[in-house]
Amino acid sequence: MRRHALLLLGLVAAACAGPDADNQDGAVVTVFEGARLLTGDGQVIDDAVFIVTDDRFLAVGTAGQVELPDGATRVDLSGRTVMPALVNAHIHLSTDREERAEQLRHMAYYGAGTVVSLGHDEGDAAFAMRGVSVPDGARSYTAGRGITTPEPGRSEVPFWVTSPDEAREAVRELATQEVDIVKIWVDDRGGQYERLGPELYEAVIDEAHQHDLKVTAHIFRLEDANGLIRAGIDAFAHGIRDQDVDDELVDLWLENPDVVLVPNLPGPGVPVDLAWITTVPDAELSAMRGQQQENERAQEAFGIQARNLNRLDEAGVDIAFGTDGSTPWAVHLEMEDMVRSGMEPGDVIVAATSTSARLMELDDVGLVATGMSADFVVLEADPTEDITNTRAIEAVYLRGEAIDRQAMASRWRNGQGG
Repeated sequence: MRRHALLLLGLVAAACAGPDADNQDGAVVTVFEGARLLTGDGQVIDDAVFIVTDDRFLAVGTAGQVELPDGATRVDLSGRTVMPALVNAHIHLSTDREERAEQLRHMAYYGAGTVVSLGHDEGDAAFAMRGVSVPDGARSYTAGRGITTPEPGRSEVPFWVTSPDEAREAVRELATQEVDIVKIWVDDRGGQYERLGPELYEAVIDEAHQHDLKVTAHIFRLEDANGLIRAGIDAFAHGIRDQDVDDELVDLWLENPDVVLVPNLPGPGVPVDLAWITTVPDAELSAMRGQQQENERAQEAFGIQARNLNRLDEAGVDIAFGTDGSTPWAVHLEMEDMVRSGMEPGDVIVAATSTSARLMELDDVGLVATGMSADFVVLEADPTEDITNTRAIEAVYLRGEAIDRQAMASRWRNGQGG
């Protein structure tokens, strides 16, 4: 798989060289101090100090342990909490360049710094914009076109395969495009289609691994999860939705500990607070709030996936993060639902930052640490105490620069794009 590792040796050396090293090339240096810092790997630093030069973290630590460079701009974040910008490992973006860029800005507004578009990216835009820093926007990565069996009446973007040879050829085409991950759908859509069976998904996984590509699977059934793990799947883009997981699945997963779960929970079927959404016109927000109601069927569906997430999390399975669709504020609803399922807030933040980055082999995001891209969110309150505090965003910094959230929100509330 194409790696996104960056050469960070120069920055690390600068961090160790002393207070004047950062000024030798005229770089802009900013010291942020006083915040409670959630680094993204579960570590918490109170009264933190971190230094940003250009688009990177130059140094990270506690007050008194980080040597402050002369002449740096200083930003007081006392009383605030800082966390890495979110890494959303399952969304779907427009294939129109301008619309895609606007989606990336909207996602950044709500704290996402990196997103991965899974399986509906035809044309050139997804690849031309891959890894590119959209002004005031998240960076995006892509699976290109996904792979499934023929599904007439649904999207015709994915490769429709009916034989192992076709499955392998689809992967080879994706490999020439250097996709960031391969997406497959293993789902009969409620009995409408013949789902991608073992003969086909085994061919996809084997061919992808020969090209150093990971494979993530849209699934529904417990039976398919078992088969996919045995076939060497790397990740699931959804949780198991037809029934509660059993001991066989848990044991099999623990025998294959590198398999990552992106739970992608459904709505909980209960009214949720939407008052914090600040980027839609008032009439639209009022309509959204008016649709909030109890839904027993949704509660049952949520219950299955929530119990499964809780069991797998407690068993030690690696949990990452994704929301499906393209709703920019869905990241905060998903984090709340993951906690509703039984996960600890701090573990949800790790899932939504460093674990998702690791799944995608993105070596410079998902952590507040020396040498990493300076993508971080400043919060008014601590989300480890209440996960809904991720919504209390004071500022979003991407590549070391604060995005203009006020202007963005004003434009979208007035119905101008987004």
